[in-house]
Amino acid sequence: MDKPVKLPGYQRFEFAHEGRTRTVYRKGTGPAVIVIHEMPGLHPLVLRFADRVAEAGMTVFCPSLFGEPGRPVSAGYALGELARGCVRAEFAAWATDRSSPIVDWLRALARKAHGECGGNGVGAVGMCFTGGFALAMMTDPAVVAPVLSQPSLPLPFGSQKRAAAIGASPREIACVRQRLEAEDLSIIGLRFFRDPFVPDARFKTYRTEFGTRFEAIEIDPKDAAPGPGPPHSVLTIHLNEDGPTKAAERRVIEFFRQRTGTDA
Repeated sequence: MDKPVKLPGYQRFEFAHEGRTRTVYRKGTGPAVIVIHEMPGLHPLVLRFADRVAEAGMTVFCPSLFGEPGRPVSAGYALGELARGCVRAEFAAWATDRSSPIVDWLRALARKAHGECGGNGVGAVGMCFTGGFALAMMTDPAVVAPVLSQPSLPLPFGSQKRAAAIGASPREIACVRQRLEAEDLSIIGLRFFRDPFVPDARFKTYRTEFGTRFEAIEIDPKDAAPGPGPPHSVLTIHLNEDGPTKAAERRVIEFFRQRTGTDA
């Protein structure tokens, strides 16, 4: 379980489901959006994005899945958490045909959030290591607005099959496809071109599986903000406050407002 870290402006609570307990930070009012942080943890720039979602009229739920909440990003911190994440049973870092076990816990959190916050349903955004989790979460009816930001699992290195995989089982993919059509829903995916963690083959799979229901936002790396490492984190570390990354952030927040019923 996380250390008892407080984040200014956020309510902290523990959420348990089927033997897994994780800390969640909550802020705002209105329909719910689950912001699932990237490596190395729930760092200040993830919280900046969550703050902006809350300011747009929604309740953000920020689960802490690894790392130390509030700790700034550094190269050593990121590499250490990545190494630990790759071997934890909760995360299917290498599997090509299933979602990570932690997704069951996230689905349960989505049901709780929807029950408490109302609206048409819940938005969810995953980032980097968690980037594909919002897709598999969509097998729960509560989730109506999935956003996949630089989805990096399964880690694509050394295998063309992993490069094309999207971190969901055939059953989950079929369920998502059915919901997209039956409920007139859609998915947003974001990445920088030439990001080695998010290869072309992966976005090709999204397009093949979901057709026009998949909205791809792909950004030239020259438009990324300077930051640790090459351009990767669209909504956080490499977000410029102007240009294509800022437009992507605005589109994601608009998507959440529309789908969750915040605009109603």
